[in-house]
Amino acid sequence: MKHNDYHIRLEAKEDHRAVEHLIREAFWNVYRPGCSEHYVMHVLRDDPAFVKELDFVMEQNGRLIGQNMFMETVIQADDGRTIGVLTMGPIGIAPDLQRKGYGKILLDYTLEKAAALGYGAVLFEGNIGFYGNSGFDYASKFGIRYHDLPEDADASFFLCKELIAGYLDGVTGVYLTPQGYYVDDADVEAFDRDFPPKEKLKLPGQIF
Repeated sequence: MKHNDYHIRLEAKEDHRAVEHLIREAFWNVYRPGCSEHYVMHVLRDDPAFVKELDFVMEQNGRLIGQNMFMETVIQADDGRTIGVLTMGPIGIAPDLQRKGYGKILLDYTLEKAAALGYGAVLFEGNIGFYGNSGFDYASKFGIRYHDLPEDADASFFLCKELIAGYLDGVTGVYLTPQGYYVDDADVEAFDRDFPPKEKLKLPGQIF
């Protein structure tokens, strides 16, 4: 896809380290002091649930400015069925280009590609204020619960978008996060030593 000053394409093997740098810059000190998302991406590429056909980068004048990827996972339905769905991310845009519309362009494009491959729904953790603009809603409205979350806990972070209309009709159950997203802090620290030093800061709004 090409339009104006950006180009969206599949990630290539030679992009891997540059994409990890991009993710690190995009997530550093956002949700925690430092970040783990660049290592998560590094690990997920070798996960059987990783969807290589939905691993995208965004370029501007030859520079990588954004990326998004998807993983296959399931909903364990209350009636005993296993419902295949996608989860998403990390999705990131270079810090100097955030809040300029590139994130939504990349998100909408990659969701269209996921739908074209026949996937029925995407569930993941995000901010409804941003992702609602691309058709996401609270997963609770679809009858889908986040694993290990108490019934009275705030689940407003857990979002869902049907890619096929009615795909989740009649489905209630528990969403399972792919195990590949769970990484050890010591492994993150070891991986991060291969990147330029950055200061970890405890900032307002961080959740970890």
